[in-house]
Amino acid sequence: MIAERRTGRGAIATALIAAVLALAPAAFASAATPARQTLPADLARALDAYNQATAHNDTKTLAALVTDDYVLVNSDASVQGKASYLADFAAPGFKLDPYAVEPLTYQARRDAALTAWTFRLSWTQDGRHQTRRLRIAHFWVNQAGRWRIAYTQLTRIPE
Repeated sequence: MIAERRTGRGAIATALIAAVLALAPAAFASAATPARQTLPADLARALDAYNQATAHNDTKTLAALVTDDYVLVNSDASVQGKASYLADFAAPGFKLDPYAVEPLTYQARRDAALTAWTFRLSWTQDGRHQTRRLRIAHFWVNQAGRWRIAYTQLTRIPE
């Protein structure tokens, strides 16, 4: 199934990865620049909506915040598309705990942005509570004046 997603979205995923890699060095370099401390207001609202929807299993809001061809690369290297990603939040008994964004770094252009941070992800699934420390990076695109996430990469941080 993963191979099927890669084949169907290969060109899009390759373009997104190239864009993320192009923006990434500037994103981390600019984090220390005082003038770059505040996200553009519309992107900040979208990011806050994403974090709130994630913490509340709000699949309707999440569906609106990710593109139709959304790609998520999980910390175990598995790859999910939009439908599979949203299905996780709708699974009975699945619940994420609230989390804190530690420190946010970003690079924003007119129609694309990269946001990244570290956080402790804790959740309950199938009656088991799990936790891990992660770095998350989102590649955002501005479509018709609305910021949406096109690609997410999760990387596990060793304890």
